[in-house]
Amino acid sequence: MKRLFSILAIACIMAFGTVNASTNAYTVEAATTAVTTSFQNEPAEDAEKSFTQIVKERFIEGGPFFMGIVLLCLILGLAIAIERIIYLNLATTNSKKLTQNVEDALNSGGIEAAKEVCRNTKGPVASIFYQGLDRADEDIDAAEKAVVAYGGVQMGQLEKNVSWISLFIALAPMLGFMGTVLGMIDAFDKIQSAGDMNPSLVAGGIKIALLTTVFGLIVAIILQIFYNYIIAKIDSIVNDMEDASITLMDLLVRHKK
Repeated sequence: MKRLFSILAIACIMAFGTVNASTNAYTVEAATTAVTTSFQNEPAEDAEKSFTQIVKERFIEGGPFFMGIVLLCLILGLAIAIERIIYLNLATTNSKKLTQNVEDALNSGGIEAAKEVCRNTKGPVASIFYQGLDRADEDIDAAEKAVVAYGGVQMGQLEKNVSWISLFIALAPMLGFMGTVLGMIDAFDKIQSAGDMNPSLVAGGIKIALLTTVFGLIVAIILQIFYNYIIAKIDSIVNDMEDASITLMDLLVRHKK
């Protein structure tokens, strides 16, 4: 957890530094461009802009408050997703090889040798094997209960902090929609103050409203991809744990005979 908080803190500092730097750079760039290209037509200027510049300009035009919160959702969600992906990849074990090693150890050195194999192997499958082998001297039912109970503990470790990613997936578009509503309210306030329906009065508010929605949806899409990958990885590990647990029970039954 301390590592996760450190990652989040560094990511937030980098993000806010990037936003501030982008804002300052955009201000200087806009002032310079206004002077040097005042006699150039707009289509030629748009054609010279790169995709990164366009995204940066649209982000700044969306407003610092809601766009900053949406960006924070993206950073926090990606930090948690990357931490989970690393953890799940480290938790992945070659269960067939582990099962074969445990079986060989049981046949040659007994329960203690098999437990030593599990201690030297990382991952939830090895931990479950160790808990089952640790109760093997009692009876098969005790070993099975230990495997089931510790399997639930390992499943909780695999799913740790994943719910936060789903929260950010739901929060990002909702913040975008809130920015849209507030932008529309601002546009109608300008119409009411001016007393007429001048398109130039409401164009800015509507533009900001649409930009917040777009960026909120983009953040949700990015995090959803990572979330689905993590869920699929967890399901794969859990299925592997269940299959390995059944195999361990069969090994213990044969060893008892």
